[in-house]
Amino acid sequence: MLTEKKGPRALSFNMVKDIAAPPGYERIQLSDSSFGAWLRNVPVRKDDHVYLYNGSLKKNQSAQFAVLDISVGKKDLQQCADAVMRLRAEYLFSQKRYHEIEFRDNAGKAYKWTGNNDRPAFDRYLETVFGWCGSASLEKQLSPVTDISAIQPGDVFIKGGFPGHAMIVMDVAVNTKGSKVFMLAQSYMPAQDIHIVRNPRKIEVSPWYDTSEMTEVGTPEWTFYKEQLRKW
Repeated sequence: MLTEKKGPRALSFNMVKDIAAPPGYERIQLSDSSFGAWLRNVPVRKDDHVYLYNGSLKKNQSAQFAVLDISVGKKDLQQCADAVMRLRAEYLFSQKRYHEIEFRDNAGKAYKWTGNNDRPAFDRYLETVFGWCGSASLEKQLSPVTDISAIQPGDVFIKGGFPGHAMIVMDVAVNTKGSKVFMLAQSYMPAQDIHIVRNPRKIEVSPWYDTSEMTEVGTPEWTFYKEQLRKW
């Protein structure tokens, strides 16, 4: 079991890609313009505490390995599926692929971004998406990954529901035998900093998770099953 942290931990990395893979593993190759490559370059805060949208500390400070340097906003909106949609939208926005930024609510209504590079308007658009879309709708929007060995950065473990949960695959590494490991990030309820989670079941490889003989993914605050992996 994970124990409550007693204070901040000094971090020796600046971006997701600086987090070392387990011994014997190397990160999979990705094209420079891919979502996975963008995720690898997301900056990581030196302060590894997780804060809520209202500025207070999250009660459980034992789940995170590192915290992404991405704002959570000042409203209780950017929760689990919202964090996944935020990362995807930020990637497409950075690539100027504005026409691909679209999310649907549970009734199927589409929320499309039409404002090009207008950043203030984009932030308001994201708040609208967070208010109307969630794990149930995002699960419908994504496509199943039938074989966990095909896992890629940017894929999403998701259980749609009220409540449900969603976590994004931040990176994937492979060894010479073809076995893969991956790391996960989440927000949660209430809205909080997006953070890379530790692996409470295999501390020796944390924050990585091993796909070998995996039937379920036991994270600090939720358990997924391998059949719940989806892709964009």
